[in-house]
Amino acid sequence: MTPFSLDPPAPSSPSPVRAAQYVRMSTEHQQYSTENQSDAIRQYAALHGFEIVRTYADEGISGLSVNGRNSFQTLLDDVENGRADFSAILVYDVSRWGRFQNPDEGAYYELCCDIAGIKVHYCAEQFGNDGSPFSHIIKALKRMMAGEYPRELSVKVFTGQRRLIGLGYRQGGPAGFGLRRQMIDHTGAAKGELSRGEQKSIHTDRVILVPGPPEEVEAVRWIYRAFVDDGLPEREIAARLNSRGIATDLGRPWTRATVHQVLINEKYIGNNVWNRRSFKLKQKRVRNEPDDWIRADGAFEPIVDRTLFAATNDIIARRSVRLSNGEMLDGLKALLLQHGYLSGLVIDECDGMPSSGVYRHRFGSLVRAYSLIGYDSGRDTRYIEINRALRDLHPAIVAETMAHIRAIGGRVEVDPDTDLLTINEEFTVSLVLSRCQDTAAGSRRWVIRFDTGLAPDITVAVRMAPGNQETLDYYLLPAIAMTASRIRLAERNEAGLDTWRFDTLDALYLLARRTTMKEIA
Repeated sequence: MTPFSLDPPAPSSPSPVRAAQYVRMSTEHQQYSTENQSDAIRQYAALHGFEIVRTYADEGISGLSVNGRNSFQTLLDDVENGRADFSAILVYDVSRWGRFQNPDEGAYYELCCDIAGIKVHYCAEQFGNDGSPFSHIIKALKRMMAGEYPRELSVKVFTGQRRLIGLGYRQGGPAGFGLRRQMIDHTGAAKGELSRGEQKSIHTDRVILVPGPPEEVEAVRWIYRAFVDDGLPEREIAARLNSRGIATDLGRPWTRATVHQVLINEKYIGNNVWNRRSFKLKQKRVRNEPDDWIRADGAFEPIVDRTLFAATNDIIARRSVRLSNGEMLDGLKALLLQHGYLSGLVIDECDGMPSSGVYRHRFGSLVRAYSLIGYDSGRDTRYIEINRALRDLHPAIVAETMAHIRAIGGRVEVDPDTDLLTINEEFTVSLVLSRCQDTAAGSRRWVIRFDTGLAPDITVAVRMAPGNQETLDYYLLPAIAMTASRIRLAERNEAGLDTWRFDTLDALYLLARRTTMKEIA
């Protein structure tokens, strides 16, 4: 029999509050390892009565935006859709939540959690997580400081790179056909040639461009002589190079575009030119004006005579002499008579014609130019605005894909002029966005166009969902299986294609872990 007692029962300890932890390690802040963050968060949880039941981790991901931060997006999705089995989120500090360039963005995501009844706690900050006016003020300042740091770092990095360019050192990117990257020490002494994808490992070492194998150097010089002395167009030069079994630096057949790039690139006369394009702080990629380029003339040993290079660019400039509106429209009429129809691709593939972009700039849109020559494509022209929006979206998808590949240990380079990705120096990938089209019968279609000029090993077709605001799914289409210049996809496709369909890009990221094309095949 239990003895009777008049003493009150001992109070039971309160149950710990269920919490999730979010940790992030960015590529530019390796000292913030996810393990160190977790240690600090666990200490905070023990002191404040939290039980960590779930972990969301983004490793090697920048905090400038939510793009590429898959775990952060999953966390927000779980919170907003009622799947969260916790009532608090523990984060190391404000900067780990994000270094958003607009501090209100970080506040917005925190507010979404707060509305769902889930509080965000910053475990290593000096302010309290008590919702007081003081904590809100300090938190706002911290968000601004977190966003300001990458801006300041960007300026410092840009200044340093500009100085190194002026001194004649190469700042990233492949050498190109006919050239090689040479590593030198702080005294200027050669240390060895870098293979494609290799990087210097000593901070004081630098990289310059030097002439490549004699046969490649001679091929470059022949390209210039054929263009200037023989009057051959780029397309004919490419055909002759291919017939002689000469491949590009990527081992690809030559095209009109690759020959043109050789003809206009100043590195072949020894000039070091940088900052033609900018992609700062994950913002929109922009093409800079020549006055903003950073350059050092005569930085490298030239392999093409300057007089020959000048003659080449004079010919190219004369081809681009400003035409009158009437002359441009007459050219469009002639092209229509030749092909029976018009499109941006037809215009761009025609030698001697202004590009489709020039027509858009001059007349406002291709449809406007078509109407001025009495041509009706018979198509719903709403697709023009949709395509323009997809073009604006494309750089963000490319950047997100590159960030994810690097996060899993893959190596990836992007051609700034074509957005073609080279992964692990082994295979190339082209990302193509395909708008969702409604047919007259009420079904949906997607047209995938392959860039035959770039000849990528894999084309990733991003199918847009109805409304063309969000992605629907992804098709990985290897070049060895694609023989047509374009394909049409329906809502349900043949089994052979469905085997390459994925809801995410994880299949591509898996390929990025591989190191040989044999494994991919």
